[in-house]
Amino acid sequence: MSKPEMDAEIREQIIANPNLLLEDHDLMRALVGGNDEKMGGNIVDLRGIALARLEERFDRLEDTHRNVIAAAYDNLAGTNQVHRAILRMMDSQTFTAFLEDLTGDVANTLRIDAIRLVLESDEPEADPDMGPAMAVVPEGFIDDYITLGRNMPVRQITLRKFDSEGASLYGDRAGYIQSEACLKLDLGEGNRPGMLIMGSEDPQQFTAQQGTDLLTFFAEVFERVMRRWLA
Repeated sequence: MSKPEMDAEIREQIIANPNLLLEDHDLMRALVGGNDEKMGGNIVDLRGIALARLEERFDRLEDTHRNVIAAAYDNLAGTNQVHRAILRMMDSQTFTAFLEDLTGDVANTLRIDAIRLVLESDEPEADPDMGPAMAVVPEGFIDDYITLGRNMPVRQITLRKFDSEGASLYGDRAGYIQSEACLKLDLGEGNRPGMLIMGSEDPQQFTAQQGTDLLTFFAEVFERVMRRWLA
């Protein structure tokens, strides 16, 4: 080991009381500057690399934190929308008012561009268009609509890009719908299944990657309300 060139007395003073050195700003700047001058272009500043990596990790953590907060606010906003829509739906005193509210206040609260109740019947009307709120369709139509005719399980909630095959269900709005949610309804013993379709002009409002918990809850409440009217 090489012998230090510093004066022995000064060296002992620094070792005995290092704060005298660390608290002297001018001296510390001179030491750091002298160290930088000695570092050539081939010398790796490990301290600088470590700090840069730490800053990158901090930035990623900050971004993740912001994303989590934003997702929490979005989820809370969605929950409040569904709750308000349900309360409005349960206020209706007649079935006619219920259907009017469905396409009016309920749709507006959920911020969707089209909503329609679809019911199966053994003898559907020659014209299945029963107005803007409801359509009557042949037996088996709902499962075929949800699966697009494919041999696959029928889920309670299906979110997807809108397929033109459903144009007849949206009427005049069909040309504007870009994504849709299909909610299959269990209307109770003795009743054929139903379906609630929600259409949006936003292609990203309903996608297969989204969670379905809130729509599942809405569908289950809607089923109970419908059973009351059908009774």
